[in-house]
Amino acid sequence: MKAFLVAAMIALLAGSACAQGLVKGQTPGPPAAAPKSRQQIEADRAAERAYKNSLRSIPDQPPVDPWGNARATEAPKAAAKSTSAKPPKAVGTAN
Repeated sequence: MKAFLVAAMIALLAGSACAQGLVKGQTPGPPAAAPKSRQQIEADRAAERAYKNSLRSIPDQPPVDPWGNARATEAPKAAAKSTSAKPPKAVGTAN
């Protein structure tokens, strides 16, 4: 009995999903586009050429460095080394 109910529910859901948006005699899918006229084709080509020309006129830009302000642009300088080999002893310690 449960199997019959499950099968009926699946059939009802599938049937309503298939019927959405269809009118009698209408085929599923997007509507067919009307063929373009010669003027429309030429206008599309001209727009494409203008778009490509505008892209060429944009100057090349260097890569963006988002951390550029956070770090120094120069290499860190080495710390000055002391001339003595041993570090000085602290005053008041007994060794």
